Amino acid sequence: MQAMSTDAHTELQRFESALAAWRRGDLSASGFAAQARQPALLAALPPAFGTVLHDLLDRLETGALFTEESCSFSHEAIATNLGLWADKARARLAAG
Repeated sequence: MQAMSTDAHTELQRFESALAAWRRGDLSASGFAAQARQPALLAALPPAFGTVLHDLLDRLETGALFTEESCSFSHEAIATNLGLWADKARARLAAG
């Protein structure tokens, strides 16, 4: 396995751990977003992954201003989409 790929897999595991911590309430939205923007992971993925991740993180940080669900923002929807992003990133890294 290449060093870049190993780094990317490690960063993806960290991403998923940070996502779980945010979902439990152990990590703030801004703390999660800061941890989620890992260059080693994004460099190993096609550019579209970075675009999607940054869009989701921007929405997360903007939505953190809301303390409850609103018609324009759902914490659960963002968390679900971030989980799907991680699943797709894992599949892409596994494919090579």
